[in-house]
Amino acid sequence: MGTRLWLRRLTPYAFLAPAVSVFAVAFFYPIFSSIRLSFYQYRFTDIVHGGTFVGWKNYIAIIQSPQFHTSLRVTAIFIGVTLAAELLIGFSLALLVEHKLKGLHIFRSIFLFPIMIAPVVVGVIWRYLFDPTYGILNYLLGLVGFEPIPWLSQPGTALTAVILTDIWQWTPFVFLLLLAGLQNVSDEVIEASLVDGAGYFQRLFHIKLPLMKTIISLTIVLRLIDALRALVVMYIMTSGGPGLSTEVLSLHIYKTAFSAHRLGQASTLAVFLILIMLAITLVMLRFFRSETT
Repeated sequence: MGTRLWLRRLTPYAFLAPAVSVFAVAFFYPIFSSIRLSFYQYRFTDIVHGGTFVGWKNYIAIIQSPQFHTSLRVTAIFIGVTLAAELLIGFSLALLVEHKLKGLHIFRSIFLFPIMIAPVVVGVIWRYLFDPTYGILNYLLGLVGFEPIPWLSQPGTALTAVILTDIWQWTPFVFLLLLAGLQNVSDEVIEASLVDGAGYFQRLFHIKLPLMKTIISLTIVLRLIDALRALVVMYIMTSGGPGLSTEVLSLHIYKTAFSAHRLGQASTLAVFLILIMLAITLVMLRFFRSETT
């Protein structure tokens, strides 16, 4: 009897073991490989005889690199502006349609359209929209008397263009998550606040937002992690230029690996990116734990 009970308890784990093993190898091997490679001076030509072990030199070189500091600054600006704008616009739209309106499912389907487009296509579309000669944005500016703007050829406007593109693509994602959070707020709580004479903004700031802390935090984490990995759209639109004005950390890693062929330093940059993501995840997990206890 004891053996049967032990086998019954073990059976689910036996079925899960192959999938978990494959996932563990696919997940952990690239990470450990990047960490190991970060201690080597390695190029594509070293693939046969291996690279040269350099210890912490790659880490020291990256920390002292002005290009790395620039990419961190650009990444911080990009994430800060896009996240704030997407949360503000997404939450405002969610408030407008939080009640069960007729045709809401059609509106959701239309709003999902930017998310479903491949990043390469998004980059190409917006590159043409921002084209100084044929782009529709400069055409509209010309109609009201403004001179054409070389959007992707100036440091300030290039970063602005990339930020606007990201906001267009990912605001629907934020909107859908926050709308789901709003619709899960208990109707009984709202009705009780109405009986107590609470106004719209009192209900918003003292009832809805506190009850939505978990979903808002989850939305922030998902968007932060995704923004840290942003690469394709920027590469298509600007390739990190002009200069380094739109070279975020992920694009800096790509160019270090495949343009400069410095795989060791690219792996070091990847380790920094992993540490940043890990720190964000741990902070938000701690926040989730404090909210649920």
